[in-house]
Amino acid sequence: MLPALPETLVAFIDAVSETRAPATIRRYLSSIAHLHRAAGVDTPTSAEIVKLAIKRVTKGRARQHQASPLNRQLIDQIIDGMGDRLIDLRDKALISVAYDTLCRRSELVALDVEDITITDDGTGTVLIRRTKTDQAGEGSVRFIAHDTCQHLRAWVEAAEIGDGAVFRAISKGGVIKGRLDGGEVSRIYKRKARAAGVDPADISGHSSRVGAAQDLVAADLGVAEVMQAGGWKSPQMVARYTERLQARRGAMSKLAAKQGRL
Repeated sequence: MLPALPETLVAFIDAVSETRAPATIRRYLSSIAHLHRAAGVDTPTSAEIVKLAIKRVTKGRARQHQASPLNRQLIDQIIDGMGDRLIDLRDKALISVAYDTLCRRSELVALDVEDITITDDGTGTVLIRRTKTDQAGEGSVRFIAHDTCQHLRAWVEAAEIGDGAVFRAISKGGVIKGRLDGGEVSRIYKRKARAAGVDPADISGHSSRVGAAQDLVAADLGVAEVMQAGGWKSPQMVARYTERLQARRGAMSKLAAKQGRL
């Protein structure tokens, strides 16, 4: 029943805070606010007691652990370690697309063949139809490089995929099944990282996104360009993903270099 009472929302925040990260709770609140605005009623998320509740949760929780980055060097190392089995072709394409597009795992597995366009020069674009920050479904177009397009072609041709889901599950017997589950993405990353001699301990479905963001910043691309590449609406997450890199390139690092302490 809308509108929800602020007190109800505070009780909800307190209940889910035991199992959900502050960032996840904020996403819930954003969705609740969107529903209220769509219904033309006041949103309870602007109430002071709700704001205090989310502040209380944020202060009571340690900062979220960041996934280990899969930067370009590690991506190449992992791909070079794969063979030509059907599952290898899929995973080469999966990891390559994930890096180029900075897709979240849910966005990655949602891709259909119809969302991919390869141009005459061998590069292409991918249409991300809906993202976490694009609840209206306006979509976002991302670039994919020549080598990524080659991996995609090799996979869809070998798997004889003409339409529908790009990334699909494969049985132990090599039978291609339905759309790949988002939860499988991090397991694929971990398996392939381990096989390539990369420590998989902190590898997750976000690792390619973190690694690509760090590579973009390391290449001295502007914040606005990085935000476009990753579909971010604000610079805060770019700063969060690249804070270790920025620290190593910051004022104290430069001072240590001048002092001969590196």
